[in-house]
Amino acid sequence: MNGIEDNEYAQNWQEIAAKIPRPEVILCISAHWETPGTRVTAMDRPRTIHDFGGFPQALYQMEYPAPGSPDLAQHVQTLIEGTSISLDHQWGLDHGTWIVLRRMYPHADIPTFQLSLDYQKSPQEHYDLGQQLCPLREEGVLIIGSGNIVHNLGIMNPRVAAYDWATEFDETAKHYILAGNHQALINYPDIPHNQLAIPTNEHYLPLLYVLGLQEEGDILSFATESYVYGSLSMRCVLLE
Repeated sequence: MNGIEDNEYAQNWQEIAAKIPRPEVILCISAHWETPGTRVTAMDRPRTIHDFGGFPQALYQMEYPAPGSPDLAQHVQTLIEGTSISLDHQWGLDHGTWIVLRRMYPHADIPTFQLSLDYQKSPQEHYDLGQQLCPLREEGVLIIGSGNIVHNLGIMNPRVAAYDWATEFDETAKHYILAGNHQALINYPDIPHNQLAIPTNEHYLPLLYVLGLQEEGDILSFATESYVYGSLSMRCVLLE
């Protein structure tokens, strides 16, 4: 619903776009593209994917016709060592990508491509892959990890601001992020309440890519720190 509601998250994404330099290209690691092996979209015109159900028709009518970036996709292939990267011509831009970008860059005029989450990789391997993407930052590429630190759809409750376990897990993650303790976040099964906060890890893994991209001297901030429906944390980590 962040795609059509004029809420704090839509405003936040707009403010981020106004604050940072305009990117040449955007690479998104979305929770909504899981594959066997790692893939990168490599088409000239990625389709807008409406990968959800039961929402207002206005969402299904939205399109985000940003061009793709086949050249950068091939560059990622050569940049990454130890992991085979397949070029994908079928996927497109899922809602983990375009819901955010239509607020940040509504004209859809920046080339955009996605990197998939290999569900066969360990959290450590996802983090390591994020580290290898660091050179893209110096090439004008904005890299976005789209997910949630706490994401449990099964027990959402609109009458609950935030469950105690959700705030405890999210605040613990915040502590580790600020301390630069990436290993503790990679080893998230050791954090209390992890089974409630992360019943499946596809929404958590994009955070590990963002942390893997962190370099000495980066300014780290939290663009948002809030919860929806009790069991979803909307913490936004920004590295500049």
